[in-house]
Amino acid sequence: MNFCFTTIRSFPKLWKNNPYLGVGPGHSYNSFFLKDGYGIRNQQKLFSLKTVSPQNTKAINLTAKARYRRKEDEGSNKVSSEFPHLFAAGAAKKRSQMNPHNQDLALSPERNIVQLPSKPLNSEQWDKLKEDFKGKANFEDWIIIQLINYNSSIDVAKSLLAWVAAKNNGIVSYNLLVKYLCLCVFHKQTSEVFDVYEILKARYKTLETSASTLLIRGLIHSDRWREALLLLEDIKKVMIPSKKNYGDCIQGALLHQDVDIAWNLFQELLGHDLIPMMETLKAFFDFGKDLKDDQYSKKLLDLLLYLRNNQLYPGESFAHSIKTWFESGQCSGCGKTIESIHLSAEEYELLKRKILSDVIDGGDQYKKTTPQELKRFQNFVEHCPPFDVVVDGLNVAKMFPKVRESQVLLKVVSQLAKANLRVLVLGRKHMTVQSARWRKDEMEKVQKQASCFFADNISEDDPFLLYATLNSGNHCKFITKDLLRDHKACLPDAKTQRLFFKWQQGHQLAIINRFLGSKVIFQHIPSYDTVVQTTGDSWHIPYDEDLVERYSYEVPTKWLCLHRKI
Repeated sequence: MNFCFTTIRSFPKLWKNNPYLGVGPGHSYNSFFLKDGYGIRNQQKLFSLKTVSPQNTKAINLTAKARYRRKEDEGSNKVSSEFPHLFAAGAAKKRSQMNPHNQDLALSPERNIVQLPSKPLNSEQWDKLKEDFKGKANFEDWIIIQLINYNSSIDVAKSLLAWVAAKNNGIVSYNLLVKYLCLCVFHKQTSEVFDVYEILKARYKTLETSASTLLIRGLIHSDRWREALLLLEDIKKVMIPSKKNYGDCIQGALLHQDVDIAWNLFQELLGHDLIPMMETLKAFFDFGKDLKDDQYSKKLLDLLLYLRNNQLYPGESFAHSIKTWFESGQCSGCGKTIESIHLSAEEYELLKRKILSDVIDGGDQYKKTTPQELKRFQNFVEHCPPFDVVVDGLNVAKMFPKVRESQVLLKVVSQLAKANLRVLVLGRKHMTVQSARWRKDEMEKVQKQASCFFADNISEDDPFLLYATLNSGNHCKFITKDLLRDHKACLPDAKTQRLFFKWQQGHQLAIINRFLGSKVIFQHIPSYDTVVQTTGDSWHIPYDEDLVERYSYEVPTKWLCLHRKI
């Protein structure tokens, strides 16, 4: 099954195999041979056949039944879609469209008074722009608001503040700082958020709620996320924090694995009779999809009851998260949870340290990469917010030999950017030079949609790829055809090599299109770890099929499921 990137951040769990029910040794276990193809019905009553997958498929079956009934209903009692049910979603909008007399006249958008700059301006250029400004509003406020409205570059806004400061003895007004902070938070420019925070703390004893709200959202993705909790306490001194304030702090706690704080804040939110934001509830389900904890699962079921009791309806993205959690890592043969492919926080930190010391610092990459260039790259990464996807630009660009390299890379990056993912493209300097295979205008479009780092033409890409992906956090994925076997071999022991392979399986995206069509199709990332597993009363054993040659960097696709008879 293929996966096409959409605005949904989490990857679907996929384990679609069909079981063949047999008898375990000593008749003490039921056994399932989980296969990709259809099983053969055995005539003996001792055997039974059913087509299931190791994930729970209740949600899918319910959907299928609903569709089947809807088709029956359409045949027996057709109702024109022009007259939707009174309480059906979208009915009010459809009724208003059918009654044009009730539509208000659309207001014409306000005409731009001056051309909004697309790149940083110097002092003389800002002076000239202010002279041309004919509006009644304050020029600086008008410009910064327009920059926010159009999600403009931080660099443009920064040059505006520098110009204002130069004309006011180094002082930038509170209102202008807060508006600049808004833009920094939108672009997740953590270092800029820190700088503005320090300026505000130094100048003002207390902050308005709007500034605290922005700072909370800006801090939760960083190592200083606990300072967001202090800002929440400051808000409590003057008023009840908003559901957005609580939601951001909850997401920060979950991002940094502090589940107790997240649930405590959620109970606080409910205690104030606030209705939580759907993205807050979604965060709990996203966190729980790879967590084996009965207490946590019970709380998630309580959240579903909360939705029912308050007649709340999740959006499509949230519904997908609920479905993913419900189905994640379960064997449909016995219903047991399968071990997750994702590393624990401790395993991830261990692997990160080993990669940095044995592959980045201790490997042989300096044969092709200078220490100075690697240092330049490390500084580049440190000053960027965490990435969601790191792309081996040269590797990806060559996946479709009959298509121009820059066209392929632009296609992939554009699709990732449309999915609201923060992308880093790693490449070589020759990729920015106009040629038959590398068009400069296409590469400029790539650079507008992604952060880019172009190394020397002789440099090795893989160390950069590993460093950027691991440095961005456990959520970050990477795209390359390279299987990274040389780097795995650099690791000092078998345990670390197994951790590396497990991490690689859970983070490497592969493009599986045979031709570059309208959409780039990415192969799914499995949710489960392919190793022999036991829960005490059950065993799950991946096995090799006869006549199927498996390379050392591959894993079996067939599973034996054994569980005790009750």
